[in-house]
Amino acid sequence: MGISDAERPGDWPALGYEHRDWVSTIDPGHLSVFERLRIDRPYRAAVVPEIADAQVRLAPETMAVVEEATQDVTRFDEQMSSLPVPMPAVLMRSESASSSQIEHLTTNARNLAMASIGIDAKQNAELVAANVRAMAVAASAAADPVSAESILAVHRALMVESEPDVAGAWRDEQVWIGSHAAYPHGADFIPPHHERVPAAIDDLVEFTRRTDVPALAHAAIAHAQFETIHPFTDGNGRTGRVLLLSVLRQRDVLRGTTVPVSSGLLCDPERYFRALTAYREGDVDRIVADVAEASMSATADGRALATSIGDIRTRWREQITARSNSSAWPLSDALFSQPVVTAEHVAGLLSLSDRGARNTIDVLVRDGVLTPATAAKRWQYWQAPEVLAAMDEFTRRAGRRS
Repeated sequence: MGISDAERPGDWPALGYEHRDWVSTIDPGHLSVFERLRIDRPYRAAVVPEIADAQVRLAPETMAVVEEATQDVTRFDEQMSSLPVPMPAVLMRSESASSSQIEHLTTNARNLAMASIGIDAKQNAELVAANVRAMAVAASAAADPVSAESILAVHRALMVESEPDVAGAWRDEQVWIGSHAAYPHGADFIPPHHERVPAAIDDLVEFTRRTDVPALAHAAIAHAQFETIHPFTDGNGRTGRVLLLSVLRQRDVLRGTTVPVSSGLLCDPERYFRALTAYREGDVDRIVADVAEASMSATADGRALATSIGDIRTRWREQITARSNSSAWPLSDALFSQPVVTAEHVAGLLSLSDRGARNTIDVLVRDGVLTPATAAKRWQYWQAPEVLAAMDEFTRRAGRRS
């Protein structure tokens, strides 16, 4: 298995390649003559270069947009963390929805909120809810350096319900993007052979410990390297975008909230995928600039969402006629992070009895904050329509193509 250097159009180390033999499990009678000849030959898998100590040289125009975006993200983090509504939780959910949408997993705010508390919901909503849990795992470990174990923990939270057999485990088979589902020959991209994954991840982890790379560029490069390693059979994109945010937390750019970077990338996903391809060819500037510009787009959308949420809260403060010590007030604020509720959920959240929870819900129904979402008594739940509309509008803004 000989390794040849790829052409290097820039200073950043590009992929190398190696030839690997392919053992087909397909009955030859189901293949054309061309396909049989094709899979009899070795396929070409990527060999990811080590980057732990690679020198990062960025073009002046890239450095300028990185600096601008870093200042913007830092201000955004401070602004969102100081608001009287739980914007960090709102933004975490928004980022999860956008990241999943890049992978063509779409849902609306109502279905996501239902899935988040175990109400029967559509499969996509359950997958997006798993993304929220994966982000929460990463956020809870924000004080710890990125590690192989933390990456595995994020993936486990993401995939444990949908694909428990592979959740939290490096892949043990070759994967590829594009081409025939049963063989890699002719694929758009063939990541490293699975034998190379652990060492490549260890090198990536070493890279994330560096402090000499501008933080936002650091996060973008770590993300691109992770996507190139493609260490899992599924869930690589969503896990890799959680990693991007983890590096920003590790570098203290994010301290109290989440920047929904995926909403910015979602404006032009094909550009994002082209930037990842360019990275693999030795062009580090494109993915760094793309992530920086996506971050600024995300903060603009995030501020618009925060304004909508703030306006809703102001109206509710005027609408709600409960006593000052009523549990209706903390529930109304909790609805911004969980806009669909059951009596059981409210009871657990506010340490109330079932009757107390239902009385609290009744107050918010009476005052126009909550509406019944179903007439069924056994599986009764309520929703906050204004919050759901604001979240869906955020998703629509993010999904608009430039």
